[in-house]
Amino acid sequence: MLNPRFHPFPAINTERLVLREIKAEDKREVFLLRSDKRVLAFLGKEPARRMQEASEYIRMIKQSVEENLSILWAISLKETPALLIGTICFWNLQKENHRAEIGYVLHPDFWQRGIMKEALNAVLRYGFEELKLHSVEARLLAANKPSAFLLESAGFVKEGQLREEMYFRGNFYDTVIYSRLR
Repeated sequence: MLNPRFHPFPAINTERLVLREIKAEDKREVFLLRSDKRVLAFLGKEPARRMQEASEYIRMIKQSVEENLSILWAISLKETPALLIGTICFWNLQKENHRAEIGYVLHPDFWQRGIMKEALNAVLRYGFEELKLHSVEARLLAANKPSAFLLESAGFVKEGQLREEMYFRGNFYDTVIYSRLR
């Protein structure tokens, strides 16, 4: 059975990025991500309305990491390590199956620069080598073509499509499941 330990927090450095622990001081950037309609377009979430929601989200994430239930990295550029520009996480850990779900968001000012692919590859390496995951899954709305392209470029395979699986704002949406094996 998988036995994740996220203490001390496993910061990851890549060529251009610092993937670090999220902190209370990130609340402004977290609020921007969680309230930006472009970021939320394919997530099926209502936008955050108050800064307090960002603080509560950060507290929830920190508690989940503390309890070894999930892990979320703040994505920052090396030249501005204090500025959170996105997040990437392993959550929905299935310890008995050595499997986790991956999720990510990036501020639109940083789209189309290869940043998320760099972060994704680094986090997958950590997941397979350090956590000893056997497989990683990603679920996304079928209309989210940029995310599908990103996953396929990182070696994920489309497993299937769930018709009208998600209900949001009076509409049903298809979701797609991707996975990658170690």
